[in-house]
Order: sequence, then C-alpha cells, then structure tokens
Amino acid sequence: MKVTSVGHAGFHIAANGATILCDPWVNPAYYASWFPFPDNSQLDWKHLGACDYLYVSHLHKDHFDPRNLAENVSKDTTVLLPDYPVPDLKHELERLGFTKFLETDNSTKYRIPAPDGDLEIMIIALRAPADGPIGDSGLVVSDGRTVAFNMNDSRPVDLDVLDEQFGPVDVFMVQYSGAIWYPMVYDMPQRAKDAFAIQKRQRQMDRCRQYINQIEPAWVVPSAGPPCFLDDSLRRLNDVYDDPANIFPDQVVFIDQMRQHGLDNGLLMIPGTEATLSGSSLMSLEHPIPTAEAEAIFTTGKAAYIEAYAERQAPVIAAEKAAWAPTEGPSLLAPLRSKFEPLMELSPLVCDGIGYPVVLRLSTEDIVLDFPKRIVREPIGNEKFRYELDIDASLVRTAVRDDEPDWVNSIFLSTRFKARRVGGYNEFLYTFFKCLTAERIAYAEGYYAEAHDDSASIVIDGWEVQRRCPHLKADLSKFGVVEGNKLTCNLHGWDWNLDTGRCLTSRGHELRARRLDETS
Repeated sequence: MKVTSVGHAGFHIAANGATILCDPWVNPAYYASWFPFPDNSQLDWKHLGACDYLYVSHLHKDHFDPRNLAENVSKDTTVLLPDYPVPDLKHELERLGFTKFLETDNSTKYRIPAPDGDLEIMIIALRAPADGPIGDSGLVVSDGRTVAFNMNDSRPVDLDVLDEQFGPVDVFMVQYSGAIWYPMVYDMPQRAKDAFAIQKRQRQMDRCRQYINQIEPAWVVPSAGPPCFLDDSLRRLNDVYDDPANIFPDQVVFIDQMRQHGLDNGLLMIPGTEATLSGSSLMSLEHPIPTAEAEAIFTTGKAAYIEAYAERQAPVIAAEKAAWAPTEGPSLLAPLRSKFEPLMELSPLVCDGIGYPVVLRLSTEDIVLDFPKRIVREPIGNEKFRYELDIDASLVRTAVRDDEPDWVNSIFLSTRFKARRVGGYNEFLYTFFKCLTAERIAYAEGYYAEAHDDSASIVIDGWEVQRRCPHLKADLSKFGVVEGNKLTCNLHGWDWNLDTGRCLTSRGHELRARRLDETS
C-alpha cells in the first residue's frame, strides 16, 4: 500500500491497483482565513483526481473543497459516502456532478473492486450535532496486508469495531492540532487567554496520544492540521516560535511530544510525501524535496516559509475579499428575522438550552437573537447580554446572500470576529449556528430530546461515575481524567465538579458521581 500526503487531512491511497482520494483541500477556506500547511498548490491535482474512489469525510471547508472537486476530480469516480442523518454531503457532491455513490452504513465493512484483488473499507460515522456540520467520519482501508485508518479530525467514541473488523492498524492518520477559534477571539485579559490556550494546546495533543495508545498502530501520521493563516490581520495565529499558548502546533511539535511519551513511530509527511507499507513494515518514506528541507519548513525556516507563502497567495486573498458583500447596505434585521425565527420555532429545546438573548454587534447595527422569546429584534435601551458576537456586517451579508447553512464552520472558524460571554461555553448556541436549515435543526432537536444512557458506572481514582459522558457519550473509562474533585473528559475537554455533578463547561449536562467512601 502506498499512502501519499496531499496536504492537511488529504491522502491518496494506492493499493491492489486501485486509488482512493481523501479530503482533497487546496483552495482557501473560511473567508480566506485558512490555507493548507505546508503549501500543496504545486501538486498535480488532475492526476490525483483521476482516482477510482473519492472519500470526503464531512462538509468542513478544509475537507470539502468544492472548487477542487469540481475542476480536478473525475466525475466517473465512486464516492464512498458516510452514513449521516441528513443528506447534505451527498447533495453538495451531486451539485458538483458526482453521480456514483457507495452509501455505507455506519461501522460496516464493505468490499470494493480493485484490479489486483478487492479492497476492504469501513467508514466510522459520528452523528451528533457537535460532530462537524451534522457529521464527521473516519475511513479504514485494507488491501489484505496493510490496514490504514484515516481518522482525520473525527473523534470516535468506541473503537472496538475497528479491531473486531480489521485487526491491528498499520498506519494511523490523526488530528492533533487546533480547529477552533477559542480562546483567541475572546475579549478577556491576556494572562487568562494565555492560560486557557496553554491548556487547550496540551489537551488536544493529550487526546491524540490517548487515541494512539488505544489503537496501538505501527505508524502514526499527524495530519488534519494545523491550518496556515496568511492574511496580514491573522498572521499572528501561526505557531512560528513554538509558543506554548498557541493552539496550532505543527507536525514536528507533535512528533516530539510523542517521543517525550515513549512513542517513536511518528511519520512526518508533507504534500507529496509517499509512504510505502507492507503490513506493519515501512518499506520507504520519500519526500518530494530533500529531508533536511522538508524538516526546515517546520523549524528554522518556518517564518520565512510562511512569509513567502503569504506573498504568493496575496492576490488570492484579495480576490476572495472582493467577492464579499459590502459592509454598508440595508438593515440586516429583516433578513435575519426571516432566516432565524422559523428555526427558533422548530427548536424549543435548543433555544431553552441557550437560555438568554444573544447580541450580534455588527459594524453597522446591533441585532438581538432573543432565544427565550424566539424572536429577532433590536436592542432595548441599555440592555445587557451574556453572549456578544462582534462581526463585520460584510461577513454576515455574505452569509445571508449565500444562504450559508452553518455559521460555525464559516464565520466562526474564520476567526474574523470577536466574542464576549458571561459564564461557560454554551453548546446549544453553537449547535444553533451550525443548523441553519429546517432539516438540520430538526435533527438536532430530536437528538437532544433523546435520553442519554447513564445507567452504567465505572470507578476512577476513588470516584464512582457514570460511564458515558453526558456531553457526547464518550466512554469515561478511556477519556476521563480526575484531578481532585474535577473530572475532565479529554475527548472534547469538558469538565465536571464531582462533588455536585455540575458541568463546569456548559449549562446542563449533569454528571452522576459519588465518592467511593460515601454510603449509598
């Protein structure tokens, strides 16, 4: 099996005479904020696109690149489609001209034709509202000798099916770096922002190592990040000097972190790097440039590399910005009322979970999303808010013009906004902004209406707690960490006070817990 990196979470897998192209992202994403790192625009995308199978893990724009898919990927390819609760991914691919789909069932093994013997594949699909834009997934591929698991940036809860269906994993592609706007966009003292960022940076790498320890692959390819920020206003977000408060560590940083914890099987791959494997044996690892030059991209030459990259992409950024709607224009109150109020009426549980009015402080006006009353309105007097989002009206006008179904994975991931909040993270608020279609919000509402199973218990460091995390059902025997009277689920970094069961990260989501020395 030959695995070629095509950048970020993208891979080209060649085995048994067949090829699978995974998540081919090259064009800037999230309002020209994110670019692949290192640069992958020099690859032969027409050649890569002449593939037998296409796998797009989910609709995040750093995985789903409509321009690249439309221009360079053969429409004769068969799409390996994850099992998602809403058909948005399939519909978007159909709009681009794809017609052949293998619609998989979640965590089910399939045999797919290849000239030199069938391949076996399985897609592990995550279906919670917090998973991508209503769905995220990982792909398993076996040629009968080598098993590759491309988990990209999905976070599976239970991986027993992987071992049951395929046995040991030989090469594991996994996210380790940030894909979020927290805490950079928040209005808070710099000391607090740095402390939260240091914690975020380490937790995401700890979570990745937990997956590695659970799966025990022969080889690990850090992937699905970090993005590169080339716009002058965002360049500070790049981790150029190994800043412990930067949430975007690169591949070399994580491989070093692996070594510090006794894991010497990390593989550095840049766009164009080819790894040839036979079972657990790495037969060769070939970079498209000398190894020293490849490593320098992440070390001594990183600042200069990003500067030159930004100069090359400056016309692209300028063209993207020129395509945005103008900042000035008619009031956005009526179009936002038309868009949001019907969704509020469809989602009482989500609105009640948000619990407070939220103000959008646009550059031209303030607009209130009054979730308790299910209305969009103007502010009243000197009204105070628990949640404030400062966004340039140009981005909101563009999102409205384009009927954008997901502001989280467009405006918010762009980091082109500021935020303030009183209290903890509110999952329901960001779920609402992900679900800006009737179908999506109906699914989210139904998901929250289901009772999560908390009947099974486990013991961690002197505490008896429910086994399944109240957030997204992660197995706390694998992802739970106790420090004093606080439990952290490292799958998403959520915290609970074990004495009270109260969630410290978001409203609701109470945890059942008691000290073992307590009488029942």
